[in-house]
Amino acid sequence: MDNLRKLIREVPDFPKPGINFYDITTLLLDPEGLEGTIDALTEACRGMQIDTVIGVESRGFIFGTPVAYQLGAGFIPVRKPKKLPAEKVSISYDLEYGQDTLEMHKDAVGKGHNVLIVDDLLATGGTARAVVDLVEGVGGKVAGLLFVVELDFLKGRNKFKGYNVQSLIHYNS
Repeated sequence: MDNLRKLIREVPDFPKPGINFYDITTLLLDPEGLEGTIDALTEACRGMQIDTVIGVESRGFIFGTPVAYQLGAGFIPVRKPKKLPAEKVSISYDLEYGQDTLEMHKDAVGKGHNVLIVDDLLATGGTARAVVDLVEGVGGKVAGLLFVVELDFLKGRNKFKGYNVQSLIHYNS
């Protein structure tokens, strides 16, 4: 994964002083890097019984959709409020700097469906935990959580004891 790590731009002091932002847009810009990322994500969950893949707005859409396609699974977008037209379920959760809300169509996940959650980044785990709670709240089963980048020093993985969590690239500081 070192070849993919080299394609991620590090932007110091963004969005505020003291934060080092890992920008994946440079990875997306590179055709081989994008292909390698999608292939590696797909291989990480090959053999799992996945009914649907959830992509978390918005960068999770970029990675989740092609993974769903390659696995022969459906795709579910989990969105910010007021973006989905049909009946939905929602959850509010805490962020490092405030609170946010996510929504999913109420009928998107069937009871007992095996769901793979895909996003670009695992940091503190708040967003991913909210999605797990949404899925389980409607009777789905979380088969795994899959990330491109994980910021190990923020210990977001600790929110997922007993879950299959995989990340392609790890940063320790």
